[in-house]
Amino acid sequence: MNSWGGPMTTSQTGGCQCGEIRYEITAEPHTVYVCHCTDCQRQSSSAFGMSMSVARDAFKITKGTPKTWRTVTDSGREKICKFCGECGTRLYHEPARNKAIYNIKPGTLDDTSWLTPAGHLWTQSAQSWVPIPDDGKMLTYDTQPPDFQPLFDKYQSAGR
Repeated sequence: MNSWGGPMTTSQTGGCQCGEIRYEITAEPHTVYVCHCTDCQRQSSSAFGMSMSVARDAFKITKGTPKTWRTVTDSGREKICKFCGECGTRLYHEPARNKAIYNIKPGTLDDTSWLTPAGHLWTQSAQSWVPIPDDGKMLTYDTQPPDFQPLFDKYQSAGR
């Protein structure tokens, strides 16, 4: 078993809804987290979004060319968003704060059964009907954490 929760594999694959864009990840993620900011709510058309941080050099597009859209986040930072120009699926973000990672939208993975988040961000914006665990198993932040290293550490130490 690997830390991804399943049998040892050399990579994870994913892509958009229509199949125009495909990607491969060749290293384990640094972390997985849930974000409740209003930007993620709008982007996901849901109550929250999820992100999975991976090393940029472990991610490659294997089919197609994503479109780019730039925005300023609730924290005031610029975010470069990559999506399929055909079906509109958001695939990943290039955070300005850390040029060594991409934040993959993990719902675009072919296998999502192993996803377990290390924490919740922007809980002050969470929908009132979404339960935020307070049992100490996950980190929680009212807004943007000043440092993502605790999320990386929590994810890596959670029995993976």
